[in-house]
Amino acid sequence: MPITKYYPFEPEQAPLEYRGVPEINPHLCVGCGACVNVCPPDALIKIDDYENGTRKIVLDIGRCIRCARCEEVCPTRAIRLTREFEAASNDRICHVEIVELKLAKCRECGKYVDYTERQLQKVLSLIPPGILEFDRIREKLPLCRECKRLLTVVNATKFEEEMRE
Repeated sequence: MPITKYYPFEPEQAPLEYRGVPEINPHLCVGCGACVNVCPPDALIKIDDYENGTRKIVLDIGRCIRCARCEEVCPTRAIRLTREFEAASNDRICHVEIVELKLAKCRECGKYVDYTERQLQKVLSLIPPGILEFDRIREKLPLCRECKRLLTVVNATKFEEEMRE
């Protein structure tokens, strides 16, 4: 009875606790970039294209150290470490995974903002009804930084004028 397996001719299963190659589920990813912020070797990067209104989350498996920090912080569980350990390939493109999402537009000026449409939908779905003034939040969320700043100044000025009266 041989002790050694005839790998790669006999398939080998990784243990259940093995941290393998990560993968992103593009249907669950909202493009928040939390995974990008915690990735020590920069295996994940975020590319915003404000001209075309897209955000790309790019995963480079060749740079990944399998620390699973991305999996821990993902709010939608879109990125998961698999049990797959065979990452060798003749083509570099096989090691790169890209998720492309649409950036949201400012409802005032029409410029693309710093978050995706899916992020906006996710945030709005998390707000419990009756807790906050939902209509005011819905009105403020899809604004770019400049328009939020202007709205804050306008509201502060109105409040100051009301206090003087």
